[in-house]
Amino acid sequence: MQLVPEVVAMKDEVAEWRRTLHADPELLFDVHNTAAFVADKLRAFGCDEVVTGIGQTGVVGIIHGRPGGNGPAIGLRADMDALPINEITGLPWASRTPGKMHACGHDGHTAMLLGAARHLAATRNFAGTVAVIFQPAEEGGGGGREMVKDGMMERFGITKVFGMHNLPGLPVGQFAIRKGPIMAATDVFDITIKGRGGHAAMPHQTIDPIVAGAAVVTALQSISSRNANPLDSVVVSVTKFIAGSAYNIIPETAELAGTVRTLSPEMHDLAETRIGEIARGVAAAHGAEATVNYLRNYPLTFNHADETDFAADVAEAVSGEGKVERNQPPTMGGEDFSFMLEARPGAFIFMGNGDSASLHHPAYDFNDDAIPVGVSYWVNLAEKALAA
Repeated sequence: MQLVPEVVAMKDEVAEWRRTLHADPELLFDVHNTAAFVADKLRAFGCDEVVTGIGQTGVVGIIHGRPGGNGPAIGLRADMDALPINEITGLPWASRTPGKMHACGHDGHTAMLLGAARHLAATRNFAGTVAVIFQPAEEGGGGGREMVKDGMMERFGITKVFGMHNLPGLPVGQFAIRKGPIMAATDVFDITIKGRGGHAAMPHQTIDPIVAGAAVVTALQSISSRNANPLDSVVVSVTKFIAGSAYNIIPETAELAGTVRTLSPEMHDLAETRIGEIARGVAAAHGAEATVNYLRNYPLTFNHADETDFAADVAEAVSGEGKVERNQPPTMGGEDFSFMLEARPGAFIFMGNGDSASLHHPAYDFNDDAIPVGVSYWVNLAEKALAA
């Protein structure tokens, strides 16, 4: 493993930053303390420009390379927000806020990119510009979309953009990546089924929305089993079913909600169309009416070919031969770095977090042993992408 010596030397300090952030988790766009912590560090490192308030609460630090170097600008992105989970780790740096927790490692992502910014600002061993991007609201708020809409790419002249996420189960010091789809498009839907309420002892006088809703739930599973090509990936999960208020009342309405995950534009369109058709058709067959609200949330996270090869080569230079899986199976989880990859070519890579609890689990904690690996990856990527 070829870690940057100066990065290895700063591991404990970066870990302390990470634990400070872990103890003070913030959700979605309400990351004011985290953003202030990031901005203060970037100014102390001597970044040429520190801009706050991009995409509501995002922060971008600009680091120019050696004088006379006229290379392009690249973006390196980390996410800052936590999750609405009660932490159960019992660690000294555990969350001090009930109901909020860094259960996805964004504290580690932020700290590692800060470590890279510190090294790059001190050495400037590259030609061009590095934009270190600290994004809010990855966990459902679409902060990546908001930063792109705010004109971040154009404002800082970013030509390529790269992202990284830790992966429990992958050993520390290893990486995983793939060309093309690496994470799914993630949509959400709400279905309201309107029937006719009445006494549970006289169901023939009612139109039962619970029975209609149960039939809709079952029928939706035919999208993946009977509508989609068996070689294509599509997941339709109903995750909410809300109806009724008493044992002896058939309610007027039932409410369903869920998520759709796809890995291709064709399956994306198919799922949206069929959910509406099935919900309305099955409800009508029961004498009820269905109203469908379908929201396209995060698009497909799609790695560009050349940038993927480049990122994998950089990772291998850090971790060693045979330590980079270049054909990682895609995951049906979502990631709003997808908006940045729609705006500019780039690549998203997974970095090993070792034998930890899974992401979004109340016992999860980012593995501080991964810090030198992640920081070295960022430093090497910037220096190689912007080599004189």
